[in-house]
Amino acid sequence: MIKRFCAYGLEFNDSDGFTHDWCTLIPALELAYKTLVHSSTGQTPAMFDKGWNPILPEDKLRKDLIEIPPTASSLNIMLNKLKNHAKQSINDTFDYAKQKWDKNQKSTRIQSRGPSSSFNLEF
Repeated sequence: MIKRFCAYGLEFNDSDGFTHDWCTLIPALELAYKTLVHSSTGQTPAMFDKGWNPILPEDKLRKDLIEIPPTASSLNIMLNKLKNHAKQSINDTFDYAKQKWDKNQKSTRIQSRGPSSSFNLEF
């Protein structure tokens, strides 16, 4: 599998035939991830890592302008899509890990020495 990725460099065709330009996607996804507030901590990873949140172009847009420059609005749309994608990826990862953990757990049936009492313990 590593040969497949290394042979094509940063652009390759995955199993579905898509070509990805990782040089442009990874930095944008990293910025979106670092500025996304995590539900478990209530903070962004950038706040934990650096002690401050980066100022994004969307934060500097004046809301009272009649017309927002198209490059700023397209960057804003791209960052919002990346934030939503990062959030969905985190949720999918948690769901997958939970399903795997639940699948690997075995319930143990314990029979007590009493007349007819038995119960299940799930660890």
